[in-house]
Amino acid sequence: MNEKINVLKKEIKAKLETIHSVKELNELKVEYLGKKGPIVALSGMMKELPVDEKKTFGALLNSFKNDVNTWFEEAKNELEEKELNEKLAKEKIDITLDSTSLPVGGKHPIQMVIDDVCDLFISMGYDVVEGPEIEQDLYNFEKLNLPKGHPARDSQDSFYITEEMLLRTQTSPVQARTMEANKEKSPIRMICPGKTYRRDNDDATHSHQFHQIEGLVVDENISIADLKGTLEILAKTMFGEDRTVRFRPSFFPFTEPSLEVDVSCFKCGGKGCSLCKGTGWIEILGSGMVHPNVLRECGYDPEKYTGFAFGMGPERIAMLKYGINDIRHFYTNDMRFISNFNRKEGGSTDESK
Repeated sequence: MNEKINVLKKEIKAKLETIHSVKELNELKVEYLGKKGPIVALSGMMKELPVDEKKTFGALLNSFKNDVNTWFEEAKNELEEKELNEKLAKEKIDITLDSTSLPVGGKHPIQMVIDDVCDLFISMGYDVVEGPEIEQDLYNFEKLNLPKGHPARDSQDSFYITEEMLLRTQTSPVQARTMEANKEKSPIRMICPGKTYRRDNDDATHSHQFHQIEGLVVDENISIADLKGTLEILAKTMFGEDRTVRFRPSFFPFTEPSLEVDVSCFKCGGKGCSLCKGTGWIEILGSGMVHPNVLRECGYDPEKYTGFAFGMGPERIAMLKYGINDIRHFYTNDMRFISNFNRKEGGSTDESK
């Protein structure tokens, strides 16, 4: 019996030297330690031994089984480590190679203008307020001193959904809603940026969808001097401290008096050029004192309260500020166009000009 165990030891060790994979190792283990293997067969032969030899042979056989299991476990660990190292070597990444260059976008110039204006007015204590883009005729027109049949409605040719619902033509409805919701009649300082829609033929300077930023201040003793001082700060912040601001009389149904605001041309310094059409001035926004009818419609006593409002187009501001000659560039999603802009002051490198 001892001789058979020694023969099996040599046989198993020899075969373990030829194993190259865990799969082969498992097959060999079944061959020798399985139910039909020679080691189990040796256990069955113990019943043929004399009683005094069974105990000795049993201890020897158990020691042999333990040795065999240890050999297989050690061989398995070596094979698994070898396979892992081979896999790691095969899947190794060469970090010295150049990385793949991915296109990176930037902030849209319209959003840059909106952010700049919002940052300025937030620093002055204003709230940024938003409202629905699908609006009631009541807020889009009637509460803004534009009753049904008013001729000024024709200049804002609208996308009506029903007789009383439309895509808003301006962000002014947000002002009306804010005043109406202010039951305590506490002071209001707000701006409302957002998208607006009008039936306009798209060309280099017009779009059926565009943006507006409007501002509103309502309180007791608000005067036109407050309006002028606020807009001078806005103009100088957006276009430079050396800009001169000019106010011209105008007409808007929702303000009285109404003012157009110009800044001295930042290209020619007011001498006259193609940008300012030889006038030395560039129009940037409209404004005025809130019309008493608007105050009254929104629940304010015009004998007690006054206010001012202003509105500008971020597209126009961006075109002037960055030298963009076609409004349609804003909506092409061309990465080459967007990549020209960053947070630094100055013009774009618009190659389309």
